[in-house]
Amino acid sequence: MTTTALSDVRPDPPHSPGPDDGTLETFGYRQELHRSLGRYASFAAGFSFISVLTTVFQFFAFGYAFGGPVFFWAWPAVLAGQLLVAACFAELAARYPISGAIYQWSSRLSTPSFGWFAGWIMVIGQVVVVAAAALALQMVLPAIWSGFQLIGTDPAPTSPDGAANAALLGVILLALTTLVNVLDNRVMSLVNRVGVTAEIIGAALIVVLLLTHSERSPSITFHTEGAAQEGLLGALLVGSFAAAYVMIGFDSAGEMSEETHHPRRTAPRTILTALGAAGLLGGLIVLGGLLAAPSLTDGRLGVDGLSYVLTSSLGDGVGKALLADVVVAITVATLAIQTAACRMLFSMARDGQLPFSVRLARVNPRTGMPSAPAVVVGVLAAALLLLNFASPEAFLAIGTTCIVMLYLAYAMVTGPLLVRRLRGQFSSAGTDETGAPLFSLGRWGIPVNALALLYGLFMTVNLAWPRAAVYDPAGGHWYFQWFTVLFLTVTVAAGLAYRAFRDRTTAPEAVPEAKPEAEPEPAAG
Repeated sequence: MTTTALSDVRPDPPHSPGPDDGTLETFGYRQELHRSLGRYASFAAGFSFISVLTTVFQFFAFGYAFGGPVFFWAWPAVLAGQLLVAACFAELAARYPISGAIYQWSSRLSTPSFGWFAGWIMVIGQVVVVAAAALALQMVLPAIWSGFQLIGTDPAPTSPDGAANAALLGVILLALTTLVNVLDNRVMSLVNRVGVTAEIIGAALIVVLLLTHSERSPSITFHTEGAAQEGLLGALLVGSFAAAYVMIGFDSAGEMSEETHHPRRTAPRTILTALGAAGLLGGLIVLGGLLAAPSLTDGRLGVDGLSYVLTSSLGDGVGKALLADVVVAITVATLAIQTAACRMLFSMARDGQLPFSVRLARVNPRTGMPSAPAVVVGVLAAALLLLNFASPEAFLAIGTTCIVMLYLAYAMVTGPLLVRRLRGQFSSAGTDETGAPLFSLGRWGIPVNALALLYGLFMTVNLAWPRAAVYDPAGGHWYFQWFTVLFLTVTVAAGLAYRAFRDRTTAPEAVPEAKPEAEPEPAAG
């Protein structure tokens, strides 16, 4: 790994000094990103990546169409599983507060090669998530005003018109978020915090209004009527896609560690609170939507989703005002996901682990932002959106593929972490910047870690399983049925090819591993 010699540390750029700026020196890096984010900004990074308003509105219709009302129960199950993963990540965020969290953690817990593939899969998955988030505008903007349907007349994202319009709106949004990701991390943080505050307020209002406009009792959540899948198990397995898509990205608080004050203390708490808050709000929105929907059998709930519920149950005025808040949430979510992907690219490039590493690792000393990664992520995500012009099925293919990529990358952290625990090589000792003990699971570490790994592997297989009824309902597009498997195969093959080429042309440098017997690096400050 190419690290920065401590003797070569340059003075911190403007606006970056802080009491904990020495944190990176213990890992052999110099402080280049501006350390300006507080606790709420760190929370906002994780919450805005999850973005309940973006993701619930985007995938509610799918979950209901395939699972019926009972798909609600997949929500608490997925939340419980992801909280297990988040607890493991919180421990690692306290011990390794470095950008490129998944890559850095996996590399230090396993081997440099294994960690590289974890980072490679994660960063490509993040690019796909950026594209998927940008597509969510199609679920909301045309419902606010028909003029946002710039292509054709049918706004349904599963129609040719809707799919093409979703791609166009998504490209426009990506141009905006790329610009913000180049400007300054204080601008990015401000947009993020304002957007998350608006999203939390809007989500709470939606929950209250939906629950006060209920048409039926919560017992409806035990019904499978109208589900496209046979039986309760099938409805839950496919219905879980919606919850799985929502509750990813909580690790973003760890991604932003190099820009956060007191990251060893702050990041673990914001990882857990971001997931917990998003999981609670999202579950209540799903429940409220099922209770307040004018009809569960007219077919609209499985096509138009929550946008239909809001405008039908609350009236056009209130419904569209809340949908405008959803637009803000989608914009901020796309920005936050792109930011996380930029930090992953930057972290891997700083170690010389990617093509064009020198350029990708360059940080603008004035803005404190790695500009090249922002442009790369924006362009690649926009290129993925072009698939939507080819076929409406691309909408679902892109969405499920990004979930699988992130779930697999998560398992490539929880797996090596479990091995370390079983060998007695993972220490819970150490203190944060305030002198308090680092976040630790203590005696619960092994059982929580084991369940987190099993859950992650199970969901990865469930999400990637090539169900024709889900991925190619119209038939004739085998490549969409197998899209996730094919995309993952190509990703791994491309990684192997690049590493083989790099190993032939350069002498690879090893990522420094955490010594099994060593205590966690002491916090600076």
